[in-house]
Amino acid sequence: MKVPYRWLREWVPVPWEARELGDRLSMAGFEVEALEPAAPPFSGVVVAEILDAAPHPHADKLRVCRVATGQGGQGGQGGEGGAPLQIVCGASNARAGLKSALARVGAVLPGHAAIEATRIRGIESQGMLCSAKELGLADSSAGIIELPSDAPLGQTLRDYLELDDVVLDLNVTPNRGDALSVLGIAREVSTLSGVPLAGPRIEPVGARNTDLIGVHLDVPAACPKFAGRVIRGINNQAATPLWIRERLRRAGLRSISPVVDATNYVMLELGQPLHAYDIAKLRGDIRVRLAAAGEPVQLLDGRRVELTPDVLVIADAEGAVGVAGIMGGERTSVSSSTVDVFLEVAYFAPEAIAGRARRLGLATDASQRFERGVDPSGQERAMERATELIYAIGGGSPGAVSVARVDEYLPRRLPVRLRRSQIARVLGSAVPPERVEAIFGSLQMSVARTTEGWAVTPPAHRFDITIEADLVEEIARIEGYGAFPEADAAVAQRFAPLPEEAPRERTLLESFAARGWFEVINYAFVDPALQGQLFPDRESLPVSNPIASDLSVMRVSLWPGLVRSALENQRRQQDRIRLFEHGARFSVERGQLTEIDTLAGLALGPRLPEQWGSSTDGRVAVDFFDVKADVEALLAGTGDRNAFAFEAAELACLHPGRSARIVRNAGAVGAAGVRGAERGAVGWLGELHPRLVRELGFTSAPILFELDFASLTVELPS
Repeated sequence: MKVPYRWLREWVPVPWEARELGDRLSMAGFEVEALEPAAPPFSGVVVAEILDAAPHPHADKLRVCRVATGQGGQGGQGGEGGAPLQIVCGASNARAGLKSALARVGAVLPGHAAIEATRIRGIESQGMLCSAKELGLADSSAGIIELPSDAPLGQTLRDYLELDDVVLDLNVTPNRGDALSVLGIAREVSTLSGVPLAGPRIEPVGARNTDLIGVHLDVPAACPKFAGRVIRGINNQAATPLWIRERLRRAGLRSISPVVDATNYVMLELGQPLHAYDIAKLRGDIRVRLAAAGEPVQLLDGRRVELTPDVLVIADAEGAVGVAGIMGGERTSVSSSTVDVFLEVAYFAPEAIAGRARRLGLATDASQRFERGVDPSGQERAMERATELIYAIGGGSPGAVSVARVDEYLPRRLPVRLRRSQIARVLGSAVPPERVEAIFGSLQMSVARTTEGWAVTPPAHRFDITIEADLVEEIARIEGYGAFPEADAAVAQRFAPLPEEAPRERTLLESFAARGWFEVINYAFVDPALQGQLFPDRESLPVSNPIASDLSVMRVSLWPGLVRSALENQRRQQDRIRLFEHGARFSVERGQLTEIDTLAGLALGPRLPEQWGSSTDGRVAVDFFDVKADVEALLAGTGDRNAFAFEAAELACLHPGRSARIVRNAGAVGAAGVRGAERGAVGWLGELHPRLVRELGFTSAPILFELDFASLTVELPS
């Protein structure tokens, strides 16, 4: 999330410069990934006014403009000695009376482009009228910058637009949905600094019409509160003020129209997503309900999706007009011709939104906030703020705010018990009671003393405070981790039994790494297509809420992750690859899930690293027996190497003539600690099947092994 420093200062007088603020926020749990300038460096660009614009005598698409900067003369003149400057401009919006950005002779634009006096088609040009793109303020632009009529002539554009601002790029943890806004970060800064919030006053906007649109909450558990307001007579073609457009740009959003800009601005400022419907396109009342199986909806981005019955939708009499909390529909979208809008500000339960956007292949600003939790008490405030902005930009006649709510389903923040003894136990030292209460008070939590400590009730916007440890964490991060001295834990020392015949895990892994293998850590969920290629006959457990379509099943082996890692390394010109991993795989047999501790590896490429002393072996590809030797060295670390044997066997993904099953104590079938098939099987070793080598795009055949890790650390009866 991007937070402009000057916008933040509007809500709380920050006592620190941006860099120190970033450091303090990082120590309070909000990682600052970057401090970015609000605009790239440029100089010599000032506010100017076009006095007149005449067609260029030798070019149809050019205009010859007389431009005043208010410097060096009277009466709005602006060139040397007070004379206007002559500028040749090709922008279609260059016109008399427009105030814009002028790069004077000697100015340096982004990319170190220096502005000089020049002749364009025979006409002298004493500078350049600039577009937002040319100044690095936009990715694209249709013409030169249009500044407000009250912009002061001659002021540098950097000062006028406050372009020397800094934008903090924050990584907000998933449990802190309340911090996904300028207000949320301002609350944190207020707590850290002790400076009270001072944000803009949000006053109710009086009703000027009596129009209402009915709202029906069919699923109150998913949507217990829905505020709506009719606003008629909006000029949605009006220009959004530059200060709003600039704040949106710095926060990573582009300006679209007055109504959309106002809703986006409020979402960034207060953390409450909003949506506007064109009333002319709505049919009947609004209904918040679950989708019918396969119900279609055309989204704002043009995609048509079919919904499942667990997806919440906003609907009118003709069907769904949007996916609740994620994205609105195209049928009722606001356009430049929209005159009347219905403004929606709702509270959706996080569990009703979580996972739906990802399933639909969407990741919107609204879903990001709703699935983490928004303030269930802030809808009216967001409505008034949005109405205020829309009215200021495009006029209109707002109606009364109507709120449909079912209070029994609104979240309640219950008191959380905090014991004084737990603070000292967890943090290592006690915190004075007065300081504890001051910290919670600054976080807008209500505190009541008890015999053991306190009963602390979090505010409506803090969904993450549910247990005692959460309160201790708040004390630690606000007080500062450096305030607590290091202390050894006072606990009884207990030594776990470690039989001589059972080697330590670290010893085994370090011995393998010493033979030139690199340890990797892969996701426990893998690509179902790749896993199906390797293990076509094995049942796998699907992930109910996958983070990506190619990470949607639990791994039945560590090989899919190793294969994918090897392919990525191969694509990056790594020709000699030795990877191993220690982790869990998940076996599903007869409906029963078993988690198996596993060690696996993959070798690919030359047998030896390239070196001056070897002319042939360094280029010979690794083979079955090279990896077998490394595995045998690992097995020797158990102190019982002779208990293991390699027996010829076939596995679908391995070369039928170059694979073996690894067994231990063949006579001890089903012994404790060993999982496997017949005769005490504990693993596999072999070359990848030639068909898979071709299909996956390997340059040479990888050699793979996999072992049940318990077989290396549990002594079996002979």
